[in-house]
Amino acid sequence: MSTPAALQGKIPVEYASEKLEVDSENSYASSTELDPIAVGKLRRKIDWHLIPLIAVLYLCSFLDRVNIGNAKVAGIAHDINLTASEYNWALSIFFIGYVIFEIPSNILLKKMGPRKWICIIMVLWGGIMMAMAAVKTPAGLLASRFFLGLTESGLFPGSVYLISLWYTRSEQALRNGLFFSTATMAGAFGGVLAYGIAQMEGIAGLHGWQWIFILEGLPTVLLTVVVYFYLPDFPSTAPFLNTEEKDLAVRRLLIDAGPATETAFSWRQFRAVFVDWKVYMHMITYILNATPLYSLSLFLPSIVQGFKFNAITTQAMTAPAYIIACIFTILFAFSSDRFRERGVHYAFPTFVGAIGYILLIVTKDSPTVNRYVSLTVTASGVFASVPAMLSWFTTNIGGHTKRGVATAAIISFGNIGGAIGGQIYRAEDAIDGYVRGHTICAVMMAVSTILILVMKFLLIRENKRRDNLTPEEFAKEAAKEEPCDNHPGFRYYS
Repeated sequence: MSTPAALQGKIPVEYASEKLEVDSENSYASSTELDPIAVGKLRRKIDWHLIPLIAVLYLCSFLDRVNIGNAKVAGIAHDINLTASEYNWALSIFFIGYVIFEIPSNILLKKMGPRKWICIIMVLWGGIMMAMAAVKTPAGLLASRFFLGLTESGLFPGSVYLISLWYTRSEQALRNGLFFSTATMAGAFGGVLAYGIAQMEGIAGLHGWQWIFILEGLPTVLLTVVVYFYLPDFPSTAPFLNTEEKDLAVRRLLIDAGPATETAFSWRQFRAVFVDWKVYMHMITYILNATPLYSLSLFLPSIVQGFKFNAITTQAMTAPAYIIACIFTILFAFSSDRFRERGVHYAFPTFVGAIGYILLIVTKDSPTVNRYVSLTVTASGVFASVPAMLSWFTTNIGGHTKRGVATAAIISFGNIGGAIGGQIYRAEDAIDGYVRGHTICAVMMAVSTILILVMKFLLIRENKRRDNLTPEEFAKEAAKEEPCDNHPGFRYYS
């Protein structure tokens, strides 16, 4: 298939099925050059092949990450003499390993390809999850959780990065929302699954919490076979696309990227990540949102148990709040792509989450129904903010190296919030309805709301500045080497 004139020029694109080259001034051509029927057919084909698989993988990952909360309700603390402080550190230490290996993992993913790298880490984390059934001491649990975080660190940023390589900027929020919504389903499914598995107490001489670790880690290992033969790496090498579809997939991404089409690994782009103010703004808002997200995911069973349910009922009653949160997550993701807007779709659910935490404080002495409704509002706001949060930085950072490193850096820093989140809810606060933990999370989400709106304002202002450049000013800024999203022809989603 011949390369259209609008795509001929100077910048090589490494993943094209033909050696496409891109004109830095003309590559951001109108998408009307493409056949919308062919694009729609291609997008649906990619959707069915890619999204369900990474959604299932993330469901397994998130389930393995937070099932320690279900294990606590099932009695692990009593059986291995785990103190309240040691339990909190078992939650936090996961994210220490997670943060350490996140950027190296994304670099290895780019060098090895998603399929091979994700298979490797799946076998490792699934094996560790199952082996956790053998822990006898708090030290063994802490060590296991550290290495579980280390091995899981590659999946989430890798999936976000993979979506950015397959979809245009206006398509990414919904896909991020669809795959991330499985985190809420993991909470719902995990609670119901733990309810059933807990009934296996005593079978083969094992406790219920040991069966939770074994039976929730096993699917991850088995899925490795499916991933190896089914997960595609890049559009130009996907075996499920024919030659014409591969060329169309590459072309539409080039058109959408505009001038930010650099794809070969670049140390210049690597360094550019750490001098970009937007990266730091995303880091701050991410950690402010991730801390409540992870603390809620880890402690929701304990919070629900505080509503005076018994241990078995608690496992089941975590599900409804997660299911409602899942619905709102998908709706906000769809709306964000539909209106090509990120800031409000990020700020509004974040604000709702803050209100939810305030309601949890206000209703701490109220009937169970009121407290549960407050919890559902909180979960809906916390989880629904994530698709816009993820797609905002992936759509606004150009250049494959810069986007890949920035994605890992932002998510890595943000996931420090997981370590913090593991310390927010303390056992001694349970008698008071966890007011201290709810207050910390409410303040974090309120501050995040303000910073998100500030960032939206700054991006709108920068877009207007670029709109008003003279031809001479435009040419001067465009002449910089590897400008990525700093190219004056690039426009930010706000």
